[in-house]
Amino acid sequence: MSTPFYVSPQQAMADRAEYARKGIARGRSVVVLQYTDGVVFVAENPSRALHKVSEIYDRIAFAAVGKYNEFENLRIGGVRYADLRGYTYDREDVTARGLANVYAQTLGTIFSSAAEKPYEVELIVAEVGAAPEDDQIYRLPHDGSIVDEHGSVAVGGSADQISSYLDQRHRDGMTLAEALKLAVDSLSRDNNGGERTLTAEQLEVATLDRTRPQKRKFKRILGRQLSRLLDESGGADAGDAADADAGAGESGTAAEGAGDKGAKDKGTKGKGASGEDGPEGEPLL
Repeated sequence: MSTPFYVSPQQAMADRAEYARKGIARGRSVVVLQYTDGVVFVAENPSRALHKVSEIYDRIAFAAVGKYNEFENLRIGGVRYADLRGYTYDREDVTARGLANVYAQTLGTIFSSAAEKPYEVELIVAEVGAAPEDDQIYRLPHDGSIVDEHGSVAVGGSADQISSYLDQRHRDGMTLAEALKLAVDSLSRDNNGGERTLTAEQLEVATLDRTRPQKRKFKRILGRQLSRLLDESGGADAGDAADADAGAGESGTAAEGAGDKGAKDKGTKGKGASGEDGPEGEPLL
């Protein structure tokens, strides 16, 4: 009789964790930031039908990266939990902390079970409060642990690199346009240190806006509104560049300044007309 193949529990759990992390890393990143009026979710997602950011309840939203069918099952379960608890008790009893605990139990049970593979997902559950200090953001990795985040958080793809970039630049009191610009800038950076160009069509953006008069604070930012916010966030940088060009032109002769300005304008227009994009990102979701 042959001896059964033995794998230590520590090695088995390490292998399952590595499997889940690799699956999550193949997904496109999601960034969540606090700003003055609430919490903004920004995901690289060109699909208009498959959402990575969704509403759960009045003040609670959900974002995920990884396998769509797996985190969609979790989202639906979270909606059912919130609806049942709100109906049975009170709408105020539905909190992000309670929802995060439910998700943690589900993910932890699946991860520790040898009968099925671990979920290749990483979740963010956020709740907007009456004031910025009351906002709550929880990150839930594949193993069911809960991390209480503040200010900014990124999951999926090159999350470590993006988180480092956000930690250095995020500050309290940012406007929505400023937070959106920071999020897009962080998502535009690839692992090799280069930058890509992300357009409104490649982004999924939503907010939990505490200033909305309705009980439901979740709102998607689409189409013209998203394009306007992206243009607004880039306006200050464009103005600074124009001032620098004007100062350089004044330091030379009038003819040289005119020639340099014309060359710059021509180069700028040519670059915009080329429509060059950065390298294609990782597989969807």
